Amino acid sequence: MDMHTVVVGTSGASAEDVIAVARGNARVELSAEALDALARAREIVDALAAKPEPVYGVSTGFGALATRHISHELRAQLQRNIVRSHAAGMGPRVEREVVRALMFLRLKTVASGHTGVRPEVAQTMADVLNAGITPVVHEYGSLGCSGDLAPLSHCALALMGEGDAEGPDGVVRPAGELLAEHGIAPVELREKEGLALLNGTDGMLGMLVMAIADLQRLYTSADITAALSLEALLGTDKVLAPELHAIRPHPGQGASAANMAAVLKGSGLTGHHQDDAPRVQDAYSVRCAPQVAGAGRDTLAHAALVASRELASAVDNPVVLPDGRVESNGNFHGAPVAYVLDFLAIAAADLASIAERRTDRLLDKNRSHGLPPFLADDAGVDSGLMIAQYTQAALVSEMKRLAVPASADSIPSSAMQEDHVSMGWSAARKLRTAIDNLTRVVAIELYAATRAIELRTGLVPAPASRAAIAAARAAGVQGPGPDRFLAPDLAAADAFIRTGALVSAVEPVTGPLA
Repeated sequence: MDMHTVVVGTSGASAEDVIAVARGNARVELSAEALDALARAREIVDALAAKPEPVYGVSTGFGALATRHISHELRAQLQRNIVRSHAAGMGPRVEREVVRALMFLRLKTVASGHTGVRPEVAQTMADVLNAGITPVVHEYGSLGCSGDLAPLSHCALALMGEGDAEGPDGVVRPAGELLAEHGIAPVELREKEGLALLNGTDGMLGMLVMAIADLQRLYTSADITAALSLEALLGTDKVLAPELHAIRPHPGQGASAANMAAVLKGSGLTGHHQDDAPRVQDAYSVRCAPQVAGAGRDTLAHAALVASRELASAVDNPVVLPDGRVESNGNFHGAPVAYVLDFLAIAAADLASIAERRTDRLLDKNRSHGLPPFLADDAGVDSGLMIAQYTQAALVSEMKRLAVPASADSIPSSAMQEDHVSMGWSAARKLRTAIDNLTRVVAIELYAATRAIELRTGLVPAPASRAAIAAARAAGVQGPGPDRFLAPDLAAADAFIRTGALVSAVEPVTGPLA
């Protein structure tokens, strides 16, 4: 078995597994243990289905319709109907990586043996992932409770050979055609299976896992750009001394300070702030960079803990227990995931806000300690980076709006049976937008700070700063000069941050950064 195969067992999945399948197109294989657990749980469901007593999801309707007992001859239709009727999403298509994460995480829970789904249904889920078939899922349709219902329903619909899906070539076609081309037989759902395919936090969890990975890279990148800005402003690196951070022992704060200190080691620019106009201390946006980024890092660590717990969970209702009981529960409620998705949006907005303040300081001749206005070549004839900061400010302003918690809202559904919901899917969707914006904000700070350092003639930047500047220039992020079409430069800076190239450029000099 090669490194590109993820084995799904009964004990959950790792964040690395999710990313490998969602973004790396890793193959999925069910373990023998999982197949055995699936078969055992299915025997329990089949035994209950044969009894006259109603069991939710097996022989009853759903939600507010759970009071109706469904006869044997209508149960297959019941399971088909729940998928068809719940596949009610609207709006733009959701990204391929999100749908793959959602499908993989539902398979992870199915494979736990707590859902009562037959082994052949789980195998079909793996086959669809391995074929590169991605069901069309829409932006709207989940309230983050009773699972990400509409998104998961669109995935289940494709397993039945209905609805639309994107093939491995990127073309959207009828799902039935794609299944046939890859030799995959559509599933015919039996008791409980339709419900089990829909009832989980898989969409919001998949987006959380990917957001954590993206933010871990961005927080390291932001520490580097903060250090570059400090250097460009002739600030002091004395505030980064480890003994100062040891007396306020937040782990993230110490990590960010250590990153900045490593980048600035050997700088010929830091500490010159007394030469022109004495400064007792630097502005908050410079001096407090480790405190703000560090608080975000600690929030990220908490989110990763919540994600790890959810990745180890089997989320379904009802669930099959090892002693043979099938019990209703509320584990599908997305509150734990929704809260941290909102926490991360708040932290990301604040990191963007402080980065924008440093950028603005670099461009203001009254606060930049000798740099030209807007870092322009011939100020007045040239506008320099004036409007780049406008773009950054617009991004930050949107991020502040996106930081308004989705999880503080709830709206009742299903005739008041499902009367409190998490809105976790909405929290995840807005966080993805916030992360995109944060990447652009950090890219603009990089663009401004590297230009400003190069304008400090006669002073030698730190070796790590020189490495960052050289790599950025090689990647198409141009340096000082007369005004030019700016959007391509900013796009190059965005790609440089987004791919992790800034971190890769600096670490050979600094060693591994946190």
